[in-house]
Amino acid sequence: MSVSSSGACRGRSRGRGRGSIAVVPVVLSALVVMATGCQRSEPGADPDERHTASAEPGGPGMLLGAGDLGSNWHEDDVRAGLPPWPWEQNDCPDYQSSDYAAKSHRLAASERYYRPSDGSSLAHHVVETYEPGWAERNVDDVRRVLQRCASYLVQGARVSFEVVDPRYLGDAGILIRGRIERAGRPNTVTYVVMLRRGETVSTVRVPELGSQAALDSIAAKAVARLG
Repeated sequence: MSVSSSGACRGRSRGRGRGSIAVVPVVLSALVVMATGCQRSEPGADPDERHTASAEPGGPGMLLGAGDLGSNWHEDDVRAGLPPWPWEQNDCPDYQSSDYAAKSHRLAASERYYRPSDGSSLAHHVVETYEPGWAERNVDDVRRVLQRCASYLVQGARVSFEVVDPRYLGDAGILIRGRIERAGRPNTVTYVVMLRRGETVSTVRVPELGSQAALDSIAAKAVARLG
């Protein structure tokens, strides 16, 4: 889940082997969109991305429902077509999209946005299925993005992120906190959990909920959706 934040609101891990669940941090340029109150538009897919029909695993059935987030959330429709790779960081000076090969080996993906009743920050869930062997390589790509773009400036704000729990949910994975710091405005905080089982990758991004228990519950439901 993620978007490039270039311009004025331009629209929009190491695995343990097959059959295991791993979680890695997701890069958070999407926070810029949330901080500025802008919603992404639908960009064209990269030419190296393969558009194939979404099917289980990786289909809409693996996405969280609004009720999984809480009673005050409402879900958007599942978005058609292969979404952008969640880790694109086109505003990061050290990021080159062509350095990351895994995204061109996705077979299917589904994504959904969730809106709270009070109109505050959105949540997002994306589930992707990769060609054999490529989900783990995707995790490696994400780690390299994090190394190169751990903290950077964009639109007058500093985007950064940190590992909150390297053994989240009993070593099921890693919980990451992303932050946008902008002078004269409150910080924007988002939590991200990314899970991998076999060739399926599930990434959930939620705004700060004010309760660790609420965050843990959402993450556990995302794990369960992987089967």
